[in-house]
Amino acid sequence: MPTPHNNAKKGDIAKTVLMPGDPLRARFIAENYLEDPVCYNEVRGMFGFTGRYKGIPVSVQGSGMGMPSIGIYSWELFNEYDVDNIIRVGTAGAVADSVELRDVVIGMSASTNSAYASQYRLPGTYAPTASWKLLSSAVNAAEEKNCRFHVGNILSSDTFYDDADSLADWLKMGVLAIEMEAAALYMNAARAGKNALCILTVSDCPLKGLSTTAEERQTTFRDMMEIALEAAVKVK
Repeated sequence: MPTPHNNAKKGDIAKTVLMPGDPLRARFIAENYLEDPVCYNEVRGMFGFTGRYKGIPVSVQGSGMGMPSIGIYSWELFNEYDVDNIIRVGTAGAVADSVELRDVVIGMSASTNSAYASQYRLPGTYAPTASWKLLSSAVNAAEEKNCRFHVGNILSSDTFYDDADSLADWLKMGVLAIEMEAAALYMNAARAGKNALCILTVSDCPLKGLSTTAEERQTTFRDMMEIALEAAVKVK
């Protein structure tokens, strides 16, 4: 049954979904990697497609920017459409000195400055983490591709323009990169008893003043896309 944000019917969406923030990146992945992709959603321009990768059903669905947006779309996928695995494929800003432009970062955990976890009324601080089976599959795929990648803690921030200029503080705690969605995705997966992972490509190095173009971010970060697709096949 369609939701307020998704036209798909039950059965239109595969058990494993790749979820970029940019709906145009979702369309790029569908058109360049999936066999016989079918568009199941265009509500609010948030494209969703289902096709096959190496014979395995895979969907790709835009999430929009920020934790409130991915919180809506991933919650509906997990709870209304019976999706088991969501792999976020997005962009990030480098924080750690060792992380360079266009490197792949696999988020083992996601620190956050968001209050998203307050809804669960927990008597402490929750630590959002990736699902081991997706994480291990992605690491294996990255090793097979022989690309530059890092695995560790990322920061999911509610602010893109940070008035506190806090990246140097997060750097002290070993954070690899900053993005805006993974923590909410990991919490939604945990609450639903499902699996989630965030795979990122470094599009900017804010502490070094380096960046890529909007076109590069939309269409050329193929290592991340291919690692995610290989992980999707491994967890079928």
